[in-house]
Amino acid sequence: MTGTSDGPHSPAGAAAPSRPKRLLLVALSFLAAAVFSALGAWQVERRAWKLDLIARVEARLAAAPVPAPGRAAWPTLSRDADEYRRVTVRGRFLPDRAARAMAVTEKGAGSWLLVPLVTATGDTILVNRGFAPPDWQAPSGDGEGTVTVTGLLRMPEPGGGFLRSNDPAHDRWYSRDVAAIADARGLGPVAPYFIDADASGNGPGRPVGGLTVVAFRNHHLIYALTWFGLAAMAGYGAYRALREAPPR
Repeated sequence: MTGTSDGPHSPAGAAAPSRPKRLLLVALSFLAAAVFSALGAWQVERRAWKLDLIARVEARLAAAPVPAPGRAAWPTLSRDADEYRRVTVRGRFLPDRAARAMAVTEKGAGSWLLVPLVTATGDTILVNRGFAPPDWQAPSGDGEGTVTVTGLLRMPEPGGGFLRSNDPAHDRWYSRDVAAIADARGLGPVAPYFIDADASGNGPGRPVGGLTVVAFRNHHLIYALTWFGLAAMAGYGAYRALREAPPR
């Protein structure tokens, strides 16, 4: 008795439908390798930019303080070129226009005390005098008269903090948003930056300055190696698919 086959089982019958799938797999693998390689190259460029930024910031931190930029220089300021520059300014505080922004520091939770300072030329600059505990009250006469402030030029932090927006109507500040604080306090035109005061103004009962944390995340090399590794895997997958592709 002779048996019969219920369906095609020969290699020739299986080769026809698998070839287009293999070609599609090869194409997609090459495309993935190209995309991963581009992402890796982009991370290499980002790493070079970050290292240059770190070097420039370290140079600014080591330099002698310079006069805080006046009104004429305000339009030209930028985060990359000017943040963390050491500056000094002389003027008088407006303690009745102060604001407090939430702060979490090595000294615990509390607030940054942000006080407008008016210079002899009439410029208004917001100064972060430092950290104040929750129950802190300004001592009598603190900050009165003409003062000199030295610190780091910082760019604004608009909007608020993580998952919390600033609420000017209720005087709740989760970031140092210069424009919003100036508007809420009726200060008029102010410098588009604030100054983090250093520890030179510290004293009994005063806010604690000099707590600025200067740190930059730099994981770009790890990211680049990850992308290049994925590109290599995708390329190897394409190579294997080509080698194992059945003949026409």
